Amino acid sequence: MWKRLAPTLLFAALASCGAGNNAANQTSGESPVANATLAKFAITSTDIANGKPIPQVHTCDGADQSPQLSWPEAPPGTRSSALVMDDPDAPSGTFRHWGVFNMPATRTAIERGEGNGPSNTIFVQAVNDFGKSGYGGPCPPKGHGPHRYRFKLYALDVDKLTLPADAKIEQVEAQAEKHQIAFAEITGTYERH
Repeated sequence: MWKRLAPTLLFAALASCGAGNNAANQTSGESPVANATLAKFAITSTDIANGKPIPQVHTCDGADQSPQLSWPEAPPGTRSSALVMDDPDAPSGTFRHWGVFNMPATRTAIERGEGNGPSNTIFVQAVNDFGKSGYGGPCPPKGHGPHRYRFKLYALDVDKLTLPADAKIEQVEAQAEKHQIAFAEITGTYERH
């Protein structure tokens, strides 16, 4: 009798595998976005070449000017975007240099120097780990070797992140990760001797 029932029981067990994941997602509070496969899109820059040194003008050794960044178009379903620049090679752990959020989906670029001004009607700039709002360029310790600076762009499924105007970059990134539908990244390097 068990030999005749075994295929039926096996089929029933396999068919219910997906249902367990949905129930777990609902009870854990995860949004469908958190469990979806992310779309890909590209971020480029006229100032930074992926994997190459960042020009001094964009660092603490130069004018500390924010670089130009652009993305051709956001994936379908994008309602806003957020940008985070960080240094994962900092001696005390990841150091966050720049955070921009609540950019409308129609926005496809940040112009050179735009991160050096205050928040505006187009986007909000978060408080970086230097303790100020806006862009803070690469400034690794002298003699510490090359550091990587990641410019991470999140396409989001919400019009605005519900964060205060003085939000820290870490808060922006945590909220963006919950609402991301696509992700793009460009990385530059910088070293001080």
